[in-house]
Amino acid sequence: MSPAHGTGAKLAHAVELVGFALIVVNVVALIAFYVQGSWIVPVSNGAGNIADFVTFWAVGREILAGHAAAVYDWPTLKAVEEGIVGPFSGYLGWAYPPTFLFVAAVLALLPYTTAFVVWVFSTFAAYLVAIRTIIGDRIGYFLAAAFPAVLANSMVGQNAFLSAGLIGGALALMEKQPLCAGALLGLLAYKPHLGLLFPIALVMGGRWRVIAGATAVVAATVAASALAFGGETWRAFFAGISPALTFDGAAWGKLQSAFGLVRALGGGETLAWTVHIIVALTAACLVGLLWRSRVAYEIKAAALGTAVPLATPHLLAYDLVILAVPIAFLFRLGRTGGFLKHELAGIGVACLLILIYPFVEAPVGFAAALVIAALALRRAVTAEKTEAAI
Repeated sequence: MSPAHGTGAKLAHAVELVGFALIVVNVVALIAFYVQGSWIVPVSNGAGNIADFVTFWAVGREILAGHAAAVYDWPTLKAVEEGIVGPFSGYLGWAYPPTFLFVAAVLALLPYTTAFVVWVFSTFAAYLVAIRTIIGDRIGYFLAAAFPAVLANSMVGQNAFLSAGLIGGALALMEKQPLCAGALLGLLAYKPHLGLLFPIALVMGGRWRVIAGATAVVAATVAASALAFGGETWRAFFAGISPALTFDGAAWGKLQSAFGLVRALGGGETLAWTVHIIVALTAACLVGLLWRSRVAYEIKAAALGTAVPLATPHLLAYDLVILAVPIAFLFRLGRTGGFLKHELAGIGVACLLILIYPFVEAPVGFAAALVIAALALRRAVTAEKTEAAI
């Protein structure tokens, strides 16, 4: 890693070796999954072992057939999905706002397998560019590709690369191109629960141009979706959103949140919501304080990027790609001023927690987010102590 402005530190050889090993693991595992069958090929084994991407493509086919509002009726959508892949257990519903229907419609213009590959690798490219832009060095491509959560998202064709690209891009551009950053945040409204803490950070930081850009894009996309698909799609979206808020009690370990952790440990729903709300409010307060303070922007961005997944109760393994964004800002700080003691080890622990998820199926991603949050807060405390000493 090239030191910025002639200072900083290069990556330790051990970190380079581990990163290379993780890239090899990601590539080999993806090839194995794609070649062996039912992940990318639209065929079910009757047990639900299919890629989530089938929902994207099925929704797109319904839109092209003129049935946009019907995609929010989950039984109807499942019938369409089973017409593509055959019978499978459970539901793969559609809980995204009508603004995201444009993407689904475009993907459905392509054959299923082609659309899967185009979707995964185009959004992966956006994610790579965002992380490289944050770090400010081509090593960003390497680190982004090595991140363990890459595998979970690529296997099922989900949208975490897009989410990470939008969040990372917005935070990377916010200081110099606030309107562009706002536009990216406006596009992130396709997954509203990931944007819960951004208004707090933007208001406390006085980022009014970013707010203006985001507001304009949200208004434009909402209007465009209503014109393209009809106002009934928005009514159907709000009417059909309740199934998306219902969690599968048989798989609490899949939820990478405080809510999921409490439920996985046997806690009741009331306790789980109480703990999660406390975590979310704590994250919100810390984000507000940091964005109001004079600490380095990289610390603010790392804290916000970590608080985003901590604040939402519905976070799955593939969503953990988002954590690459705060880690990238920590690497940016290390590049310009050197890493703090044990900082790289902490990042390694977080990555290890994500890596072991397939073997334990537990909320290890929540633990990883807490580790990264601790590293960001340590940076903030260290900066405050340094400033006070001066």
